[in-house]
Amino acid sequence: MDIEKTDMNVSTVSNTEEATRASALSVLANVLLTGFKLVSGIVAHSAAMVSDAVHSASDVLSGLIVIVGVRMAGRKADRSHPYGHERFECVAAIVLSTILAMAGGMIGLNAVRALRSFEAQAAPGRLALIASVVSIAVKEGMYWAMRGKAKKLGSTALMAEAWHHRSDALSSVGALIGIAGARLGYPRLEPVASLVISVFILKAAVEIFRDAIDRMVDRACDPKLEDGIRQCVLENEGVRRVDLLQTRMFGNRIYADVEIAVDGSMCLRDAHDIAERVHAGIEQAFPQVKHIMVHVNPA
Repeated sequence: MDIEKTDMNVSTVSNTEEATRASALSVLANVLLTGFKLVSGIVAHSAAMVSDAVHSASDVLSGLIVIVGVRMAGRKADRSHPYGHERFECVAAIVLSTILAMAGGMIGLNAVRALRSFEAQAAPGRLALIASVVSIAVKEGMYWAMRGKAKKLGSTALMAEAWHHRSDALSSVGALIGIAGARLGYPRLEPVASLVISVFILKAAVEIFRDAIDRMVDRACDPKLEDGIRQCVLENEGVRRVDLLQTRMFGNRIYADVEIAVDGSMCLRDAHDIAERVHAGIEQAFPQVKHIMVHVNPA
């Protein structure tokens, strides 16, 4: 006997709207910040700040990609996609990780080129220094805000966008070091700092890519979460043991298959009621579980 249902406790629509609002605000903030840094770089004669503005412009593109990915992932199941569209969010995360890797690679490449053909230039103005500090504060704040939203919604795309904010903050750190160094008489500090920062950005891109791929290929959930599900099942009266527990990630949601053992002499209705309680208990305790199948074996 199998009990197979789809969880309706978590509102996919509300999660989609919340993620979309967060990304839309991110796009707006990035547009304003890009304009501010570009003007500051031009006025203060800072090539580093102009380059940083171009990097911030890539965040506008990433925000739009996240919005598209989240909206597609939030669509209801249909005949062509009976299990839903959650994996579109993983696709968005993969695209963002690629953009992030390209940004990190470009920063590192430009740093190497700058070190190999270094030419001292006039020290940039104070406005560029102020712009870099403002950029670091704003982008780091956006990173933590987006990271919190991503953890709350279990969104890989939002987490990828959060790391894009962090990469921009790190890029601004490189710009700050370079601008400050140039003003203090050490202009080589900028390419050295940018080279180190590019390594951190590339590392984040690889981690986001691996996580998105894992969610695309039905990776099992964290062992601690599986232990929690197993304990939740065993707390139900009438369950003798858990014969099988399998979980898999489906985008930002979870699918679970559970086999429980009950008294073999029990009537079908009572065994069915136990399976219903197991299903309801998992739904209530683990809202990220979208789909559960409970199979009953005779003990």
